[in-house]
Amino acid sequence: MITMIVGEIANFAAYAFAPAILVTPLGALSIIIRHEFEFRRRLHVFGILGCVLCVVGSTTIVLHAPQEREIESVSEVWDLAIDPGFLLYAFVVILIVFVLIFHFIPQYGQTHLMVYIGVCSLVGSLSVMSVKALGIALKLTFSGTNQLLYPQTWVFATVVAVCVVTQMNYLNKALDTFNTAVVSPIYFVMFTSLTILASVIMFKDWDRQSPTQIVTEMCGFVTILSGTFLLHKTKDMADGMLLSLSLSLSLMSLLRLYICIDVYILPGVSPSVRLGKHVDEEDGFESEGILLRCQESSRSP
Repeated sequence: MITMIVGEIANFAAYAFAPAILVTPLGALSIIIRHEFEFRRRLHVFGILGCVLCVVGSTTIVLHAPQEREIESVSEVWDLAIDPGFLLYAFVVILIVFVLIFHFIPQYGQTHLMVYIGVCSLVGSLSVMSVKALGIALKLTFSGTNQLLYPQTWVFATVVAVCVVTQMNYLNKALDTFNTAVVSPIYFVMFTSLTILASVIMFKDWDRQSPTQIVTEMCGFVTILSGTFLLHKTKDMADGMLLSLSLSLSLMSLLRLYICIDVYILPGVSPSVRLGKHVDEEDGFESEGILLRCQESSRSP
């Protein structure tokens, strides 16, 4: 619990110093840590490949991420937030979220995973933008320029509180209703994609980059997505291999027990009781089942 709290605080601080298009995809690295230390299971060979893909994709994004723009006041972030392009995005997101909550969730929430994930991802993209704005305000405040006097800071803080509560509520419902191995990769993909889209619209990250850098970032993002899906799929493969192995061992144990009973416990019982002595009624011949015997090397011939 302590490490999770520290990790969330560090994640919050990262948004104040780096673009969201860089910070959000790096969340794939936490999947590797969770597989290694929380689940404590050996990775399948494809799971190892998934880890490598996540690391390569994250490195690619880090090397080609845009520079953080210089912001000297929370009022500048507010001007970016009320830009017509981002206002249109926020309006569309809120409209879709209300439709999902009041129309689709009552009817399809228990059967369709994308309903809950859609709400979490859409609201999450707005929460990340607000978290970044609030983080910038706190960073400037700690640097000596008090931003708590601006009403925009408290507006961003309110948006963060509302969005985080909504996001966590529907994410928990998704995890309670559906398999975590299915929820996690889909949520990661949708949340990261929408966050990158919101960051590009609000902070105009791609305006300061060349087409080559943008394409390279997208390739790194796709590489991370591939590694994420491999990690979750191979977790199920490992569970299935363990289940098959346990069933095989159980069957072998039962067979061994049967042979020992047949040889050592029931030596005097007639073959007709043990392995089915039967008579072929049509041909009139009597046949006996073949008995399984263990070769005892310790007995003299």
